[in-house]
Amino acid sequence: MILVTGGTGLVGCHLLYLLVKNNKQVSALHRKNSNLEKVKKVFSSYSRNFQEIFEKINWIEGDINDLESLNIAFKNIEEIYHCAAFISFDKNDLESMKKINIEGTANMVNVALDYKIKKFCYVSTIAAIGLSTNKFTDEETEWVDNSNPYSQTKKNAEMEVWRGIAEGLNATIVNPGVIIGSGFWRRGSGAFFTQISRGMNYYPSGKTGFICVKDVVQIMYDLMEKNIFSERFILVAENWSFKDFFRRVSLYLNLNPPKKEAGKTLMTLALILDFINSLISGKKRKLNSSSIESSISTSHYSNTKILSKLNYDFIKIDKSIEETCKVFKSRLD
Repeated sequence: MILVTGGTGLVGCHLLYLLVKNNKQVSALHRKNSNLEKVKKVFSSYSRNFQEIFEKINWIEGDINDLESLNIAFKNIEEIYHCAAFISFDKNDLESMKKINIEGTANMVNVALDYKIKKFCYVSTIAAIGLSTNKFTDEETEWVDNSNPYSQTKKNAEMEVWRGIAEGLNATIVNPGVIIGSGFWRRGSGAFFTQISRGMNYYPSGKTGFICVKDVVQIMYDLMEKNIFSERFILVAENWSFKDFFRRVSLYLNLNPPKKEAGKTLMTLALILDFINSLISGKKRKLNSSSIESSISTSHYSNTKILSKLNYDFIKIDKSIEETCKVFKSRLD
């Protein structure tokens, strides 16, 4: 039996579908107020028999910060895919991210050791990889602490997994880039599709690594099936500029692409205006320095390690964008 955390998130949803289609017995941990209908919608993008596939999953109400519910969820479990996380670039969310990303992962590792779990896969992020300014960044690039609260907590969460490995846990870590996939249009890359669909004049000036969600979950599955442990892998299909990404999304949504670059000066001005608007309206800020820094920085990530380990054939980013746009448009029909 396999247990998946974060099953109502982007990676978790697509992973659950893959596992069930591969005839795996699956349990999924979900919080009390989580939206299981989101999972069905993701499944429906794959198959008309989505309800039947959904019903094959054993849904367990619980929380990675609740040891009692974890002890219930871990019964008869042999493999773990830990996908649950709190994603935010807002420093005001730091304590929540520490609680979920670090403490929650520590709980998962500790209980996995107690129950002698055979296999453990942790979903981290390229935000927890060090950055190189003059060459491709890989798994060995030196980590330099930064002001990004999300990357800090995910890096520390990885350290909990490495601790578990040192104590005998068969675990592997994946560090995906920007994940392109359907089902979640208000956060992650899905928010880009929503924003672009409403019309945009500007695009961020940065560049980073992108990957299709189908590749992420397939590689996770392959690593576990091949018993590849005690390693971390950058999962990036291609490095794209945000300019090219926004243009391709616009193309497949039949919209005019943004034509003006939003560099550091313009983004800083937008940050100031957003701050003023927040003070006047009392609403939560939409922008913060960490998210802006990520959108204007240029990073090149190497996928050499995972290619050499699995000889994997990535889905082209252009194809992933096209497929995701088709699903996005279908929800508007």
